[in-house]
Amino acid sequence: MITSSDIFAISSQKQFEKIALKMFRFQYENNLVYQEFCDFLKTDPHKVKSLQQIPFLPIQFFKSHKVVSNTNPIQETFTSSGTTGMITSKHLVTDVTLYEESYRKGFSEFYGNIEDYVVLALLPSYLEREGSSLIYMVKDLIALSNHPESGFYLHNHDELIAKLIALDQAGQNVILIGVTFALLDLIEKHQFQLQHTIIMETGGMKGKRKEMIREELHEQLCKGFGVSSIHSEYGMTELLSQAYSLGNGVFECPSWIQILVRDTEDALTYIQDGKTGGINVIDLANINSCSFIATQDLGKKNPNNSFEVLGRFDNSDIRGCNLMVI
Repeated sequence: MITSSDIFAISSQKQFEKIALKMFRFQYENNLVYQEFCDFLKTDPHKVKSLQQIPFLPIQFFKSHKVVSNTNPIQETFTSSGTTGMITSKHLVTDVTLYEESYRKGFSEFYGNIEDYVVLALLPSYLEREGSSLIYMVKDLIALSNHPESGFYLHNHDELIAKLIALDQAGQNVILIGVTFALLDLIEKHQFQLQHTIIMETGGMKGKRKEMIREELHEQLCKGFGVSSIHSEYGMTELLSQAYSLGNGVFECPSWIQILVRDTEDALTYIQDGKTGGINVIDLANINSCSFIATQDLGKKNPNNSFEVLGRFDNSDIRGCNLMVI
């Protein structure tokens, strides 16, 4: 049996690989959807001896199947955002304490003690629906900050502007977590010069604005907030962990997450560092669902295991293993 203490105590590549292979065997035996997928690929679990031999479940399976690795009661159902009529992903979580431990430890690893910050959240598109794993996390971080000024903002920009200016002038460390379009809306109302505030964008225009390349987006946000860099969070409904970028769009992972980059033409082949391909994520916190996810994000991996996100597949680019979803 794999426990949270096994996962969150990983300190070496050898240890990561050992637990990942153990996780693969556990999920092959206990997750019927994943087992069927592996069998479809004619994968013999006894012959899987490396990370590269592990099948990665296409992320679309979370839209059409119940991806669970036990029979315990569902504690939380996290759902992805989507426009009206779209089929959304559902992550059925049977132990929400794994999620809490993952994001708390991950945040602490990159930013230190949460009580050192006021946490402000500008996440209108997420606040306006139920089942957001991002809202669950940020709500908890706001509570853990133990600061009366921490809180959510929906469309009350004037109040947020006044609070950001006052806190920054008082020398208070602040993290403003915002969905991209809302951050752009904010700086159109007011141009800041912030010295003690971290701006963290969670990505996505949610159909509110045209998509922008990261360099252009971060340049606008840096200018509008008067900061030298924009931080980013890389997470999704189907994962119980996050990677963080402290600037320049380069993401670092906590010790229980790793990525591999697959060939866009052949989903079972991996490409070398520095080349662009599809991002596969190993998230060992996903004990009770699936830890091996083939995302629809395009990116490249650096030699030090950091990575960059460069875009997304469009439907015409989905090939290989993903055909089983259809």
